[in-house]
Amino acid sequence: AARGFGVGLVTLKSLLLPQALAKLNSTVSYYMCPNKACHVVYFDDSGQIYKTTDLKVPVFQKSDDEDCPVCYCFGWTRRRIKREIDETGTSTAIADISAHVKAGRCACEVNNPQGSCCLANVASVISAHLAR
Repeated sequence: AARGFGVGLVTLKSLLLPQALAKLNSTVSYYMCPNKACHVVYFDDSGQIYKTTDLKVPVFQKSDDEDCPVCYCFGWTRRRIKREIDETGTSTAIADISAHVKAGRCACEVNNPQGSCCLANVASVISAHLAR
């Protein structure tokens, strides 16, 4: 069986392109496949799938693009994070995003393909770049 994690319907409704959205079954549960090697982003128990080409945005977990968002709400990309670390030796991304979250400004459920907060992804990009 495929492994994935649950994603709310609002995420799919927000991020699927019109042709893909027209096929959405709003009565079932959807899951996200985080496997980079797989082009399927969302799937349900009946076998319905949505691929990276069905979304309005690139998917962090599926992309190596330096300009792919890590934080979809506040514009942090791999390139932006790495550039800041290279220039200053540190990253303010987590503090910046956390301040916005605390102020109630994030909209992860409608902006981020995983349907949830990006902070773990941001932390992994920071750690990997600092460790290089």
